[in-house]
Amino acid sequence: RADGRAALIQQKTGLLIDAYFSGSKLKWLLNNVPGARQQAERGELAFGTIDSWLLWQLTGGAVHATDVSNASRTMLFNLKTCDWDEDLLKLFGIPRSLLPAVRDSSEVYGDCTLWGAAIPIAGIAGDQQAALFGQACFKAGLAKNTYGTGCFMLMNTAQEAVPSQNKLLTTVAWQLDGQRTYALEGSVFIGGAVVQWLRDGLRAFDTSADVQALAQSVPDSGGVVLVPAFTGLGAPYWQADARGAMVGLSRGTTMAHIARAALESIAFQSTALLQAMNRDASQAVTELRVDGGACVNDLLMQFQADLLGIPVLR
Repeated sequence: RADGRAALIQQKTGLLIDAYFSGSKLKWLLNNVPGARQQAERGELAFGTIDSWLLWQLTGGAVHATDVSNASRTMLFNLKTCDWDEDLLKLFGIPRSLLPAVRDSSEVYGDCTLWGAAIPIAGIAGDQQAALFGQACFKAGLAKNTYGTGCFMLMNTAQEAVPSQNKLLTTVAWQLDGQRTYALEGSVFIGGAVVQWLRDGLRAFDTSADVQALAQSVPDSGGVVLVPAFTGLGAPYWQADARGAMVGLSRGTTMAHIARAALESIAFQSTALLQAMNRDASQAVTELRVDGGACVNDLLMQFQADLLGIPVLR
């Protein structure tokens, strides 16, 4: 970033420079694990996301591959050429021999031999891209948000890799029969994890399911605002050194108000993502399809719909 490479990296990969992605992690490993760089240059090491490791193990070491959706999250993959980018490999100092072959999201990659039978391995997809597909967001403008430990919002942009002007990510959603579908993505680092913090850190309740009743026992947050930046802020801020804050406390503040503010914080962060997405996209999102553990919370989902002003479909 200090050398002025941020624009080049975003243009090629659709990503913002951040240790969230694999490229800088891999560079660090090669530079800091004794002998790793020498092994890599001798062709003795293989790198991939977890799907590559599973595929390698299941095929008995016969296949080192990944799909486009996982490759596009490494900060080493060129969205336009759909291949590893030579300029970025040189910039990060990563030998090409380390990297897996990049293939479609649905094809037969190899066989797993189990109990004497060959079982084809025929699908690889990044988890959030798979959720976009699973929510049947097959047309441009359709979007989903997954309320897990973090929150991940993706919008289908069809065959156009839309460059974000609002600090979102451009990613490959999937590739079928050689035809790529792209998406815009925003990541909230702390979503449902804020409820886990209330449960485990503050001992506010025994199970995560209890948060709704506690939050609903008060009509609003009583002016309390919680910013759960426990591990920094993701999109559209990308401030890795940010930390959590709670403001608006008074003598009347109870754990119920804090619980309500915690739930609201998930919806506020997701709203910021959708607003950024609408600014980037040629058409506004007219409905949001949702999944993930925290979407069972009726209070959260209704508050989310109220903030967005569009239907939230669970």
